[in-house]
Amino acid sequence: MELTIDQALQQGVNAHNQGNLQEAERLYRAILKSQPLHPDANHNLGVLAVLVNKPEVALPLFKTALSVNSKIEQFWLSYIGAMIDLGQLEDAKAVLDQVKSNGAEGNDLDKLEIRLNLPNGAINNAVPLDAAKGPSEETVNQLLNFCHQGKFALVVEQAELLIKQYADSYEVWNILGSAASQIGKQDQAILAFQKVISLNPDYPDAYFNMGLALGRQDKLDEAVEAYSKALSLNPDYPRAYFFMAYALDRQDKLDEAVEAYSKALSLKPDDADAYLYMADALRRQDKLVKAVEAFSGGLSLKPDNAEAYNNMGTILQRQDKQYEAIKAYSKALSIKPDYAQAKINMGVALNAVVFTRPNPDLQIVINSLLGDKTFVRPDDICLGAISLLKLEPSVIKLLKKHSSNEIGQSLPTVISDLTKLPLLLTLMSVCPIIDRKLEACLADIRSLLLLSISQLNASSLVLRFQSALALQCFTNEYIYEQTDAEINALRSLEISLKKMLANGEQPSPQAILCFASYKALYKQDWSEKLSFNTTIDAVFVRQVLEPRKEAIMKSDFIALKEITNKVSLKVREQYEENPYPRWVNLCLALNPTPLSNIIYDIYPKLLDEILVDFDAPNILIAGCGTGRHSIEAAARYKGCQILATDLSLSSLGYATRKTNELCIKNIEYKQADILDSGNLDRRFDVVESVGVLHHMDDPMAGWRALADCLKTGGFMRIGLYSELARQSIVEMREEIRQSGIGLSDAEIKLFRIGMFNTDKECHKSILNSPDLYSMSALKDLLFHVQEHRFTIPQIQESLNQLGLKFCGFEDRGIVNSFKLINTDIDAPYDLDKWNEYEQANPSTFSGMYQFWCQKIS
Repeated sequence: MELTIDQALQQGVNAHNQGNLQEAERLYRAILKSQPLHPDANHNLGVLAVLVNKPEVALPLFKTALSVNSKIEQFWLSYIGAMIDLGQLEDAKAVLDQVKSNGAEGNDLDKLEIRLNLPNGAINNAVPLDAAKGPSEETVNQLLNFCHQGKFALVVEQAELLIKQYADSYEVWNILGSAASQIGKQDQAILAFQKVISLNPDYPDAYFNMGLALGRQDKLDEAVEAYSKALSLNPDYPRAYFFMAYALDRQDKLDEAVEAYSKALSLKPDDADAYLYMADALRRQDKLVKAVEAFSGGLSLKPDNAEAYNNMGTILQRQDKQYEAIKAYSKALSIKPDYAQAKINMGVALNAVVFTRPNPDLQIVINSLLGDKTFVRPDDICLGAISLLKLEPSVIKLLKKHSSNEIGQSLPTVISDLTKLPLLLTLMSVCPIIDRKLEACLADIRSLLLLSISQLNASSLVLRFQSALALQCFTNEYIYEQTDAEINALRSLEISLKKMLANGEQPSPQAILCFASYKALYKQDWSEKLSFNTTIDAVFVRQVLEPRKEAIMKSDFIALKEITNKVSLKVREQYEENPYPRWVNLCLALNPTPLSNIIYDIYPKLLDEILVDFDAPNILIAGCGTGRHSIEAAARYKGCQILATDLSLSSLGYATRKTNELCIKNIEYKQADILDSGNLDRRFDVVESVGVLHHMDDPMAGWRALADCLKTGGFMRIGLYSELARQSIVEMREEIRQSGIGLSDAEIKLFRIGMFNTDKECHKSILNSPDLYSMSALKDLLFHVQEHRFTIPQIQESLNQLGLKFCGFEDRGIVNSFKLINTDIDAPYDLDKWNEYEQANPSTFSGMYQFWCQKIS
């Protein structure tokens, strides 16, 4: 059967690729006999001619191919190559420039350009007559130009060809070594530099480049030696000083590194990197003032370096210059808005900071921070954010109107003004508003919205504000007090909602949001009839869909063992009604840290015999609550597997939902009493129980059960209430007991109002506590069904009984303050000294004692 032209061409190409050149030539010629101007057949036949070293035969074939189709780049490349082979270099260069001007680029084009710069004798790898003179300056510059363009693989390839012609050209060897090093071929690079040195022992660049290659192999001592040799030949070599400093820096030889960075800067004062690297070395030496100066010097030269601003911020924080640190983090985020570590650091810096000057730009940063789910705990930065908002004219006006009872006279305007503060609405959506005056304004607006629901125009602004308000009230668990008028109006609203839904009608978004600001939707039997509506989507998700998920999830739990302890049952009941803590977002570590690093940081004097698995630790979180503790631990410990237990199914349902939302895969949840931990039939490398043991009937029984689950040599992280630090709480709990105040929400709210309106010192001491601004937190703080407190001597005695060794308190700020007074290196591990310190500073552990210990027997 006779072949078509396309079939013949394909068979010719196949034969060509398989090395059957005679068959390929026969097929190409057969095509040209039929179609003399066929471009592919002409080109491919020309390629065959080049292969047998007949460029003079190939050239007219390439011309014919181009005359038919000049758009094929390969045709031009072949044509130029044939002209070079024939020595027609000027014509070849002219055609090459034309092709490049048309936008062609690539390695094949670069290779042709290099060939054009070679002497004729080197084109076909023949030995040139003037080889001793080395390659032309133009050829060397071409290679260097390709290095600058990052075409290192091409440079290596071409330099290797040149070496065959110019074996004694130290310049080509040096270029070969530099390019090879850039593409990771360090061994080849070092051999090339050794050749350079043998040809020209006084060439400082060879030693410098050798240092770079050795550094990339982590042979840092040898690298420093190479840089030193370069500097002995050329003392005015700033890059050699810089990279020698960097190699010393990587070896933690910080004094020598700083000295070398300084010498680099003395030779090149505009080297921003030298400033910034030196600043980091100074930071690690705790020379904080000098580090900030160095960062400032580098940033004056390189102001778009987000990482440098972030690092400077961390130093400023360590100097307790929180406002300057916040400014540095803000700058980092303005340069790099998605800079995760700067966001986390900003969150830490904002903790408990109070602003006295307006800063709209910072509000934007904080709002963005709150919009992320894993960079900051909103309640940690709430006070700072509120202090900024209270400097806004619209909030100042709101507070004045509230104090004079005038909000109702201009409610739409008030709401409109507040919706222009995105930070306020976001804050309302994710955490309780920790400010009594602002809370009172929100409660007033809530009341006015309810009482004027039939008259108020439900504009998009009003609905937007109502949505944020409904989320705020749900998050604080409806802690705002209510007037009789509100109670009656709410009853009427609920009757209206039920009637509409029973008739198959959907209530207005305004009515739903108004009700959701007083009562949780999921607790209403009619919530199943509500339809999803984009106007109320955020509230519908939080108050209906998420609780439904939690209900399904908690029904799947089977108790490890029936809970029988009476106190445990009461505690479980409290947390079933009010899961604690309520949270929306949290702060997760970006990069998990090996357990060994965490422990060594707290207690560098570890026992010789450690039987725990540092690489893949099994961790028990006993009393995980709503999952914040377990999720943050899962992100903190590298390679860990976590079992998290709690008494409350409601808490476990919440924890499971949040864990799934965040795609955390290394946590297993179980319902269990700590007293029954022995039934887990497992031993753990780490056991954590923070804020739990002091709520048990017998804390020591629970602690012993946990210690029995811990491997010998394993570590335990414990959080316990301090007797000294909680004296005001003790006084208030006694006041509650003597007053006969019960545990109903109404009684708790009444007591809370009284706290805000009295001058008792014990009340004043906690008025800024976040725990006063949500029902579950307030119950946990003052109305818990069981509370024990400890002293440091009691902790020491308990550790002795349990065979545990104290490793240190975790709070870095507390430890640093302690060290200012107790300078002995072993003092942080001496509980007697800590007891003395707490006696002198009773509020030190106002949160809790949080400490690590190790099982030694």
